[in-house]
Amino acid sequence: MDLREYIQQKSKKLETGSLYIRDYRVFDFNYIPQKPLMRDEIRPIADAILRYMTTGIPNHLLIIGSRGCGKTVLVKSLIQTLSKEPSSPKFLYVNCRHHNTSFKILADLLQVRPRGYSLDELWSQFQSRHPGPLVLVLDEVDLISEKDRNKDLLYLLSRSENNYMSLMLSNNPRFHTLLDSSVKSTLQPEVVHFKNYDAEQVFSILQHRARLGLREVRDDQLRHIAALTVRNTNSDVRVGIKTLYFCALESESGVEGNFQRARRDIARDILADLNDKNLIILQATQQCESPQVKPVYGLYRRLSHQYRETPFSYVYFYSNLSYLQSLGLILLISTKIGRSYTNRIQPLFEPETLHSIWQARFG
Repeated sequence: MDLREYIQQKSKKLETGSLYIRDYRVFDFNYIPQKPLMRDEIRPIADAILRYMTTGIPNHLLIIGSRGCGKTVLVKSLIQTLSKEPSSPKFLYVNCRHHNTSFKILADLLQVRPRGYSLDELWSQFQSRHPGPLVLVLDEVDLISEKDRNKDLLYLLSRSENNYMSLMLSNNPRFHTLLDSSVKSTLQPEVVHFKNYDAEQVFSILQHRARLGLREVRDDQLRHIAALTVRNTNSDVRVGIKTLYFCALESESGVEGNFQRARRDIARDILADLNDKNLIILQATQQCESPQVKPVYGLYRRLSHQYRETPFSYVYFYSNLSYLQSLGLILLISTKIGRSYTNRIQPLFEPETLHSIWQARFG
């Protein structure tokens, strides 16, 4: 088969598969369902914003949970609903992955070029432009750069006379322990923890998406995808949604084949977004003969020096293991050795995926 024949055959298969899809938008990760799966975790967030709408007194929230557990979707859905209320505050949203310092976040919110301003000037402009009640959503707040060590924006928000409220979304369950003491004492965030979805919840989400986006729904297939998602990806529902999309478009690959493809795609995106230090942790996890945390830490330190990176202390190393687990890249398993317990690190990604990212980054 030459290239032209391959393209023709592939196009015909995709054209056939597209007949089963009613609405492609449903499978976009940015899609916000009109009626997302209701979770108890959203209640304290809604309550805090409603209190702020009534009293004007802010209650800062730190919303933590693994990647793909529904934090962003539910918060955006809540904002859409509350924005229709007459007494609604202004809502602003920024993803700290794309704007990863206090300076860049404020410049983005003000729609100005960051050069030529000091942080104080940007903050003064921000307060002048937004004098009234405002809720600032900082998604992936744990990705604020280490260069912004004191997370100055969080300090400014907590001290503002305009009584702004902040919603901080984090994949890192230890993010609040890493905050500067002056920020923690003034911000005093209430922590809301999103649990991982169970298989029935993943099934409900997939069933809802299938009914909106597909012309034919097979519950047995959805349950199969849900089970694979919970068992193999730390309940990252995005993998389940992408698997469902692939199954509709290219059914000949089967559920298992499409699941592995979706898992690889998402793992590759996550790995490519990691900073060098976390990538070195994963490389040490992959290379170390012993999967226990302490031997992996020893190899991580040696690799860090080899690639001219300052290694984390053991405390910060362990914190980043929790972060990588929340991303669905590793699993920490408590294991008894002799009379004591230790954690064993189990990678949840394919070695080839890490190898390609590693080669591109370090050569």
